[in-house]
This record gives sequence, C-alpha cells and structure tokens, in this order.
Amino acid sequence: MTSTSPTDTTFYFSINVPYNQCEALYAPSIPNVVMLSESGLNVQIPTNRLRQFVTSIGVRGRFRMIVSADNKIKSFERIR
Repeated sequence: MTSTSPTDTTFYFSINVPYNQCEALYAPSIPNVVMLSESGLNVQIPTNRLRQFVTSIGVRGRFRMIVSADNKIKSFERIR
C-alpha cells in the first residue's frame, strides 16, 4: 500500500469495459481517458495506467487512485 499524506486525494472508479473496446487504450492518439469518479468528479487518467488491467474479458472491477497535492498519481490499483 502506498503511504498517503493529508494533502492527497483518493478517487474510486468502477470500470466495466469489454475487451473489444480496450484496443483504444493502445492507440498513440489517445494518451489519456477521462473517467467519472464515484464522487462525481471527472478525472483524467493516462491510458498506460489501465493497460495492466486488461484481460481476455476487458477491464472490470473497482479501482482506487491516490493523487498527490501536485496532481501526480501515487498509486492506481484494483481493489475488487
């Protein structure tokens, strides 16, 4: 687990993307995706953070992203 500080922000996402739509995660013209967090905020995420979670069924699960005060991603992990 990544150490957090009081100035960090934690976002939660539920993702359910079928495999055939995951091809876009590898397109050089799409370096980021914008996702709606469970708190209702739009958050931009680099596609390379999602690629590691692509399986034969796509990307599915609940994820947590911790961001530092200077908007650097400290961790992005599947929690379910």
